[in-house]
Amino acid sequence: MTIPSRVKLVDVGPRDGLQNEKQPVPAAVKIELVHRLQAAGLTEVEVTSFVSPKWVPQMADNAEVMAGIERQAGVRYSVLTPNMQGFEAALKSNPDEIVVFAAASEAFSQKNINCSIAESIERFAPVVQAARAAGIYVRGAMSCTVGCPYEGDVAPERVSYLAGLMKGIGVQHIGVADTIGVGTPLKVQRAIEATLKHYDLNDISGHFHDTYGQALANTLIALQMGVWQFDTSVAGLGGCPYAKGATGNVASEDVVYLLQGMGIETGIDLDKLVDAGKFISDFLGRKPNSRAATALLNKRAG
Repeated sequence: MTIPSRVKLVDVGPRDGLQNEKQPVPAAVKIELVHRLQAAGLTEVEVTSFVSPKWVPQMADNAEVMAGIERQAGVRYSVLTPNMQGFEAALKSNPDEIVVFAAASEAFSQKNINCSIAESIERFAPVVQAARAAGIYVRGAMSCTVGCPYEGDVAPERVSYLAGLMKGIGVQHIGVADTIGVGTPLKVQRAIEATLKHYDLNDISGHFHDTYGQALANTLIALQMGVWQFDTSVAGLGGCPYAKGATGNVASEDVVYLLQGMGIETGIDLDKLVDAGKFISDFLGRKPNSRAATALLNKRAG
């Protein structure tokens, strides 16, 4: 076991977390959320996506949000770009990093982006090339690495295949995502092992949804494998529009509580993070979907 002494979290709440919300979240609220996350010590924030507003209306204010952020030195702001059109629009807002995504499941790829895995990679190749030519870092996300709502279990070979394709088009960092939260530790371990055939441990992150309450256990097994980068979502925001019943990403507060309890450094102030989660949850009119935040807020109230 080589548990890392320091872990970096990417808060995907503003993008992955909010994209599914039915009620419109004004740009000012999204900007405030980003400001609160960076004030809490987050150094990586996935801010928005440059995707057609027809498909994801919640992200229609992408340029406005990026323009409104008071950027802090040492913080990286990433955006999701599904195609060349999205990348060209994103470029005007000077992101530090772009995110491209593909599924390890053929059926999910068809339902999500209306094309095969191979076609999705072809679509992303010019985006990756253009980003790297512009000096922008490219992170890739592999969705459904352990399970798919249409195909069921996803074999590690499918993950290895996709990781190889991503590496082939120049994606610099890869996220192993349990998009629908069906994964359990050994399945996640196998997906990470499959990814390690193509990517160095330092270029891999975990992205776990908590649908079945397994996200922290999956985070722990990844930590035990030496993975030190994770996507989390403040207040456990999120879900997936193409995966019925999938709940939010693992809550940033819960992961920070776990890491602090293990003596792992994050640079994040848990109290300020809880405040950020409460801010967005209050706006959405519900309680934070984080056990640690709930406990700490109850303690404060008591």
